[in-house]
Amino acid sequence: MQRQLILKMSMSIDGFVGGPNGEVDWLFRSMDDRAARWVMDTLSQAGVHIMGSRTYHDMVAYWPSSTEPFAAPMNEIPKVVFSRKGISPGTAPTTAALADASRIRDARGDVPAPTPAHVAASWSEARVARDLVEEIARLKQQDGKIILAHGGASFAQSLVEHDLVDEYRLLVHPVVLGRGLPIFSRAPAGFDFRLVSTTAFPSGVIANVYQRA
Repeated sequence: MQRQLILKMSMSIDGFVGGPNGEVDWLFRSMDDRAARWVMDTLSQAGVHIMGSRTYHDMVAYWPSSTEPFAAPMNEIPKVVFSRKGISPGTAPTTAALADASRIRDARGDVPAPTPAHVAASWSEARVARDLVEEIARLKQQDGKIILAHGGASFAQSLVEHDLVDEYRLLVHPVVLGRGLPIFSRAPAGFDFRLVSTTAFPSGVIANVYQRA
């Protein structure tokens, strides 16, 4: 049995995973401890993280020095980055999502920690893949825990477009953005789902888990 590719993302009630410029400050306003534990449970199931190059550069600038509970699985689990141009930590521009996360971390008073050598290596040695469909097929044939996909929006759109996702774990936040970045804009026709579970959290966030019908 091949392992599954899980796409985990937060989105607004009106279906956006980021503001018009990729802003994600809104998702921090409604997270609570139970929702965070749900996210941690998903992270703990991952055998490999996959992401686009923009998200990679955001994450490598944030997680290696983070002291948050999410940092350990983010730093320790192997990574595959999809990029036609390759990656070089510290050389590419980051996005509004990183600025939002860093600002909120500073407001909490969290102090970044020194980055251990093995953590730095886990990011600098991330494997680069260029052919999305071919690489996902290869990863699914390997033994191991789930393949966990992180954004951003463009990378998620590509996964949806090629119907590569086996299960969607979507945290729907009680926020209306009005406009922003969708992930289903390139979905194939007849893109139907089966609802697996729904979990409501005290803050109003709802975790919906879907599989393709």
